[in-house]
Amino acid sequence: MNLNKIISISICFITLYSCADYNYNKKSQKDEKQYYSSRGFALIYDDTLLKQNIVNRKINNDDIKVMHNKLKPNTRLKIINPVNSKVVETKVHKNAKYPEIFNVVISNKIASILELDMDNPYVEIIEVKKNKVFIAKKANTFEEEKNVAENAPVEEITMDVLSNDGSDIDKELSKESNFILVINDFYFEDSANELKDELFKKTKMDNISIKKINNKKYRLFVGPFKNFNALKTTYISLNNLGFEILNIYKD
Repeated sequence: MNLNKIISISICFITLYSCADYNYNKKSQKDEKQYYSSRGFALIYDDTLLKQNIVNRKINNDDIKVMHNKLKPNTRLKIINPVNSKVVETKVHKNAKYPEIFNVVISNKIASILELDMDNPYVEIIEVKKNKVFIAKKANTFEEEKNVAENAPVEEITMDVLSNDGSDIDKELSKESNFILVINDFYFEDSANELKDELFKKTKMDNISIKKINNKKYRLFVGPFKNFNALKTTYISLNNLGFEILNIYKD
């Protein structure tokens, strides 16, 4: 089985089970929507981004506005700065196209309210349930490089992929580093190891690791990275190999 096939299978499972997608619980009598959540870097809007075709839509930087590439307009969201627990509640203003390394486009107003580090604008996004009272507001407390892989034969891998919910982020990583890029969680350690070996052959990344979360979960990740710029090239390289759903966790 070649790398492209492995990636295709992996993406298929990730798409089905990722917590960032919409899924339905077949075991329940009523279908229950899985609300969107994501952790990663926000793209802070500027008109130069539009001129450079980095984004394809415009927002007013003085308003509390966000754009997203998957969620529908008027979807209710909480944008959280995990560093200081500041929160902005708003709605998706528009759909837009932007680089996959970012998980949302936000106005400068939101970045200011959240007091984001402009060099590392790390945020958590949570979709707000419709049955909850919702008011767009701010809350001050509580809450490029392109690698193209050629086909390579490998042994068949059992792709029992587990969903990533972020609840068991590795707390033992070096305190000198801030971010890890999670490729996926696996049921079998052998599956994680074989994909790790194949990715190393294709990318020569020497910082791909596996962390045992428990007896039934093995996390394949890259890092740690000290900042956004250090992570960016690796993210783009994996994205170009076909890994489109990549979670970024902050230590």
